[in-house]
Amino acid sequence: MTVLVAPDSFKGTYAAADVAAAIAAGIRDAGGTATELPVADGGEGTFDALCSSLQASAVSVVAQNPWGEPLAAAIGLAADGTAVVELAQASGLTVPSSGPRDAVSASTYGTGMMVSAAVDAGATHVMVAAGGSATTDGGAGAVQAINDGGGLRGARLTVLSDVTSTFLEAPRIFGPQKGAGPAEIGLLEQRLRQLAESYPRNPVGVPRTGAAGGLSGGLWAHFGAELVSGADAVLDAAHFDRYLAAADAIVVGEGRLDSQTGEGKIISAILERVRRSGRTIPVVAVVGSVAADLGGYARNFSELLVASDAAAMYAAGKSLAWYSRAEAGRLKG
Repeated sequence: MTVLVAPDSFKGTYAAADVAAAIAAGIRDAGGTATELPVADGGEGTFDALCSSLQASAVSVVAQNPWGEPLAAAIGLAADGTAVVELAQASGLTVPSSGPRDAVSASTYGTGMMVSAAVDAGATHVMVAAGGSATTDGGAGAVQAINDGGGLRGARLTVLSDVTSTFLEAPRIFGPQKGAGPAEIGLLEQRLRQLAESYPRNPVGVPRTGAAGGLSGGLWAHFGAELVSGADAVLDAAHFDRYLAAADAIVVGEGRLDSQTGEGKIISAILERVRRSGRTIPVVAVVGSVAADLGGYARNFSELLVASDAAAMYAAGKSLAWYSRAEAGRLKG
């Protein structure tokens, strides 16, 4: 008799927790029952989602941006020795910079500093959320920072991402969004090829090694990092399957529903979990916008509602309250 509200963030506008709260408030005010479970897929919002699920405390650390300027960041530390590092805080596209945001010189050294800080704090397992990077350095900067900090000292690494791209694909696929033109992309491809040949293990052709401009490949090659679906890691940490078993309907959401949604992002992961459960329950999408190229993917949803602000999210929630009320009435009858 519960609607499970499990949205991703609406990128750059609303955090996943805010989206979940607005939709759930509408459901409850209309007489329904809602459970809030904000989620993410390795990109924006992953730090908050994992820290909430793992009951990890945020600890301030010193890092640097992709161009070497100091900045403040935070890592999450859980009682079981798990740490959460969000690459975007130090090596992301939107971090502050007083100089040119050059795609070729951008380094992941700051992310490596955060990993080292987690190890210094006693972490035995460091989860690195790899979305939103400004870098294409093959992880060389992060590797150097970790080694400069004394290495992993027995800690293991897991890299979470929503892409399966390989090491040498990173410049072509993601370079343009980081400001790299055709000439820069060629330079970045050449650099990654040279790095791959010099690494202890060659990441060329290995799925997921292209995440964050090859950061995942560098950590895999040097430290044996496990490369996993960010969406599935977040869902597992949040005990999503347990909440799914108790739900009568699910609300998913993201800023823009488009052709990439089905390629490893959190909504596709949730749909797969529903399919594997063997249950036939409604899945409703509440999104900021819908792309024209969505096509047949829309058939995965019982309803598809567009809500671009908090008031519209609340209204969407009110319209969905009947899912839990209908199930309550069926059981009562």
